[in-house]
Amino acid sequence: MATEYGREYGQGYGRGRRAGGGYRLPGALRAPVEGRTWRELGYVLLGLPVSLVLFTWTVTLVTLGAGLLVTFLGIPVLAAALAGCRGFAVLERARARALLGLDVAGPEPLRVRKPGAAAWMAAVLKSGTSWRNALYALVQLPWAVFTFSVAVAFWTLGWALLTYPLWFWAFPAYAGQGGLRLYGDNHHRIYLDNPFEITVTALVGLVFTLVTPWLVRALTTVDGLLVRGLLGPSPLSARVVELESDRGTVVDTAAADLRRIERDLHDGAQARLVGLAMDLGLAKEKLREDPQAAARMVEEAHGEVKTALQELRDLARGIHPAVLTDRGLDAALSSVASRCTVPVTVDVDLPARPAAAIEGIAYFTVSELLQNISKHSRARTASIDVWRADDRLMVQVSDDGVGGAGLAGGSGLAGLAARLDAVDGVLVIDSPAGGPTRVIAELPWRP
Repeated sequence: MATEYGREYGQGYGRGRRAGGGYRLPGALRAPVEGRTWRELGYVLLGLPVSLVLFTWTVTLVTLGAGLLVTFLGIPVLAAALAGCRGFAVLERARARALLGLDVAGPEPLRVRKPGAAAWMAAVLKSGTSWRNALYALVQLPWAVFTFSVAVAFWTLGWALLTYPLWFWAFPAYAGQGGLRLYGDNHHRIYLDNPFEITVTALVGLVFTLVTPWLVRALTTVDGLLVRGLLGPSPLSARVVELESDRGTVVDTAAADLRRIERDLHDGAQARLVGLAMDLGLAKEKLREDPQAAARMVEEAHGEVKTALQELRDLARGIHPAVLTDRGLDAALSSVASRCTVPVTVDVDLPARPAAAIEGIAYFTVSELLQNISKHSRARTASIDVWRADDRLMVQVSDDGVGGAGLAGGSGLAGLAARLDAVDGVLVIDSPAGGPTRVIAELPWRP
């Protein structure tokens, strides 16, 4: 809490004062001289010559290739045109990264199934990325002409009017007129030549100068959308990459669970059963010689059997408890809450049961969070709330402990977040130092 408050206070302090104690201008007044503004202006000014090259390359080679498609020569020309567009796209992403601070990931690479020029040309022509890059080259030119014209006109007008008091003397000295002419015909002319008019002109220039950076920023925002939409990865390919990553997470999680089950069986129930077999063998040998000692050994073995059965129940409950399958989340979470070291209230409000996989992940998530509460939170009370919000299953676990929980440092919460992410879920943690802690798990609702 103190850290967050200090950060917010520091941000508010920075808006009005410098770190050294002196006041600085608000952002609206600093905009005309900020580095970001000049970088955005540089992006707009460079956009026109770059777009001319892109447009010329694309239109010339694509039309030439389309015209030559009646012969075989049209295919390599089209492939070269699209390959050039992909190369220009790399430069455009770099330009946007350097001048706009826009970091757009590159699209998926070409998938050439066989070696050879023919396979490469086929891959270039079949790639949707190539055609999206070509479309960017066609769309960028008219937009670049518009943004260049608007930016140059507004910047020139703004600074010219703002600095008019410094250079209006040039009109009577070199043009033979009293100042900048506002209106004129054969009979009447109006010049901006007296102090009041000069001051008003400078104020109008100040307004244009202050507004122009935000206008240029709005124009470059559209440029950013074009770069993201046409030069970045397509939504389908981004989704494929995400699913591949999620698949790796699921495989790693399943392997870790198998190793945990194997370790728990080997170190727990299996070791107890081996010891139990040895004790029963010794009791069998002593049965005739010392029946009382054999009875004691059988009694001890009976206790070991109970302990081993309890460990097996706990292990099965950690995988997928029977109560969850039979009675659903409400009963299963009430059961796991009863074993927590602090009092836990459970409130489950669901119109129906979600899919078994989602139900199991929700149960596992609550179990892990309750274990963290028991081990680390030093809480006095905790609560579990489960509800449905549109097409999402919401699970909230709260406690009044010391707080400080987070995803950093390779904690168990990081693994839990990865498990949820594998099914398009989200884990949100609100745990300031000193508490309280609130963890919300959001899962897709699949009936």
